Amino acid sequence: MPGAAGRADARPARTVTSETEAIHRLLVASVRDYAIFALDAAGHVMTWNAGAERLKGYLPEEIIGKHFSIFYPAETRATGFPTYELEVASREGVFEDEGWRIRKDGTTFWANVVITALRDETGTLVGFAKVTRDLTERRTAQQQAIEDALRVAEAEAANRAKSQFLAAMSHELRTPLNAIGGYIDLLSLGVHGPLSDAQSQAIERVRNAQRHLVTLISDLLNFSRMEAGRLTYEIADVDMAEVMESVRIMIEAQAAARQVEVHWKPAEGPVICAADQARVGQILLNLLGNAIKFTEAGGTIRIRCARDGNVVRLEVEDTGIGIPADQLDAIFEPFTQVGRTLTSQQQGTGLGLAISRDLARAMGGDITVGSEPGVGSTFTVTLPAAGS
Repeated sequence: MPGAAGRADARPARTVTSETEAIHRLLVASVRDYAIFALDAAGHVMTWNAGAERLKGYLPEEIIGKHFSIFYPAETRATGFPTYELEVASREGVFEDEGWRIRKDGTTFWANVVITALRDETGTLVGFAKVTRDLTERRTAQQQAIEDALRVAEAEAANRAKSQFLAAMSHELRTPLNAIGGYIDLLSLGVHGPLSDAQSQAIERVRNAQRHLVTLISDLLNFSRMEAGRLTYEIADVDMAEVMESVRIMIEAQAAARQVEVHWKPAEGPVICAADQARVGQILLNLLGNAIKFTEAGGTIRIRCARDGNVVRLEVEDTGIGIPADQLDAIFEPFTQVGRTLTSQQQGTGLGLAISRDLARAMGGDITVGSEPGVGSTFTVTLPAAGS
């Protein structure tokens, strides 16, 4: 009976092996995401699974018996690369590669290919197993990521070059402009003799032009410093009443020349923020200068300041031309001015608002705007309140 028991044990073992082989063949035949097929020792297609049909477009009867080099571009075949793949796989046991392959309809895809040598129990080469995956989407994503990184690097390099150029030009231009200002002062004092009324008026026009150029160049210099991260801040308790008074003195003449009324609404009690006083003054000066520029004669500008919880709010409201809703974000971009054309009368670099917002954000605050064309605009500066 031991012999019978042994025979009984042997039969299930052969059945399991047969079932395993059948399942394996079914698995390979059914896989659709990978092209899995066999080649004979010379490279001719022997088997063809569903994945190969889906990926390459050939029906089994169309491709079996054909040489696998049919999947390669003509220039690749011309180099003998398919034969080289089989030689390496035969010698090393396996060969892996990525490259362009061709479907039946002539379209190309980026493939990952693994070729494995198949040998019988005597070690004789009987063929190759070939597995192909379509990695076109992954390669496209990788290429896009590389291109995006290159664009970012190029943009950063361009910005650095631009900032360095602006800084150098600003310094170069300030020197002769300061000299012009000095000579204007000497002429105004009568050092070279008394001036007639007409000459005094001409000198004043030159002075205004010189100051305007200095302002433009200061904007460029500040912008270049901010772009390069070289602008420093001295954060301390800042009394907003002092800032408003210092700016009022500087802005009165400009507002009067434009026939624009400026109303300063004092805060109820001290309003103290944690910021750089010079930078806060620059922000307010920029906002007021912008408001005066875009407000017609007879218009009004109102400045308000108050503490609101943990922040200080500074508002500059005007009755100017207003800003279209689709341009509210654009006005904070460098070198942008609403309604700016080659024939417009508005002057400036278009940096004032961009610099002001960057300054506010660097001090832990921000600048927002609400506007209605033909009615006016309200710019709101928020800064951290002292002690918050």
